[in-house]
Amino acid sequence: MVFNRRILFIVLCLVLSIALVACGGSGKEKPAATGQPDSSEVKGLEEPFAEKPVLLTSIGQSADVEMVKALMDNAGIEHKMDKLAKASDLGDEKTLILAVGGSSKGLGAAGIDADQELERTMELIGAAKDKGIKIISMHIGGENRRGELSDRFIGPAFEAADYMIIVEEGNKDGLFTKIASENGIPMDVVASVADALEYLKGAFK
Repeated sequence: MVFNRRILFIVLCLVLSIALVACGGSGKEKPAATGQPDSSEVKGLEEPFAEKPVLLTSIGQSADVEMVKALMDNAGIEHKMDKLAKASDLGDEKTLILAVGGSSKGLGAAGIDADQELERTMELIGAAKDKGIKIISMHIGGENRRGELSDRFIGPAFEAADYMIIVEEGNKDGLFTKIASENGIPMDVVASVADALEYLKGAFK
């Protein structure tokens, strides 16, 4: 009987040792990798930072810029809108707002192609950075404003942002979360375009 108890004790010790090794000795398993950036690493805007005067422009020439303009009007934020604003158009602005979303129809109406729009975007952002102008980048078109054309503009426009406002439907693949996380940019995700109003208004001092 004593012999059997000793054997049982040894077996239990071995099982416990194997269990501890399997758990890394910490007693806590690591979460499985998902391939998606952790949204908890991204914080929303904590305090107002933007100031007037404000310039609003389109990046991609979609109609989304008109919706952003309507939001700004409703928020009482005075601004100038120039869909094709160039680096040379920047004056005493303190905030640049980018309404990002590609439209082949819009580009065609403007008489430019995607390469020319991308070049304008890069030059405009570069000039804004040189002048210390704050940049708010917005993607409010949802899933319809994703895809090869729009995604060409998303990287440059959002990686340079000081603040991002995103309609959640356009972030299903976590692209905006990844950009915000890797670049330390505050980002607020909203359910609809209308919900972006309070965040846009709250960004201004």
